Amino acid sequence: MRDLRLLPKAHLHTHLESTVRPATIRELGGEPPVQDRPFTSFREFADQRARVRGLLREPGHFRRIAEEFCQDEAAQGVRYAEVTFTAASHGERLGDPLMPLEAVLEGLAAGAERYGIRTRVILDHSRRRSVERLWHSLRLADRYPQVVALGLAGDEAYPAAPFAEVLQAAREAGLHLVHHAGETAGPASIREVLTVGHAERIGHGIRVLDDPDLVAELRRRRVPLEVCPFSNVLLGLVPSPAEHPLRRLVEAGLVVTLNTDGETDLAAEYRRAREIHGFDDAELAGLARASVEAGFAPDELKTRIHAEIDRWLDS
Repeated sequence: MRDLRLLPKAHLHTHLESTVRPATIRELGGEPPVQDRPFTSFREFADQRARVRGLLREPGHFRRIAEEFCQDEAAQGVRYAEVTFTAASHGERLGDPLMPLEAVLEGLAAGAERYGIRTRVILDHSRRRSVERLWHSLRLADRYPQVVALGLAGDEAYPAAPFAEVLQAAREAGLHLVHHAGETAGPASIREVLTVGHAERIGHGIRVLDDPDLVAELRRRRVPLEVCPFSNVLLGLVPSPAEHPLRRLVEAGLVVTLNTDGETDLAAEYRRAREIHGFDDAELAGLARASVEAGFAPDELKTRIHAEIDRWLDS
């Protein structure tokens, strides 16, 4: 079987703060999360990740985790990554609205040069937080061209509707919009981000299968899903890896991209798709191609990665 670490990939759904290496967490004075069971609630998951975010205090911390992210992604065959970062939250916490994002962008630039990976940034916003904070994220995105998208994240029990004005402004400014939905909440959350949020991709979206009409709509519109199987199991949203609907989503004719949410490495996610769900190498290459096409990379980069996928299949 072909080496899945050598399969050229795009990675579209991963949170930078969830990718921090255990050794780095220890050096910053924290204790790395050890998760040997599914979380009991989304709140438990969010609180654990918040403890890691709280360790990031100085520009060097943000530069470091961004450059290490590039090294780790490149080692898994990732050629292009859109990494999600909660810049406005860090700026408020540290009293410096620009520093966290500027430091991350510096780290990503250094990582790109050193490890040969291309990256762009998505700024996310917790649905639990204020509309004004999302306006601040929009202002940050307007300031830095490396930011390609905004997205709502966090507890899907909170509606997207309060953010409609900001999201419309982001759309008019030329930013892409990618929102979490259909993960902890049902198909209605997906419909809301398609209408109120003008979503171009859906983060997770696994609950779409509960609504055949919505499946047909996403299939017709070719709206990609950013599927993160390991994370879904870790959050207790799916009972086991074997019960994850990854295969059913693909067989429904949906555009499925494979991602990690920052909770595992991408090559391991592809390996589980092979070993647990029976994807052969041509199907795995198809998942990789879907990720390339669903990303916001330049066309020349997409063409190059597709050619590399061809060579992997021919190997």
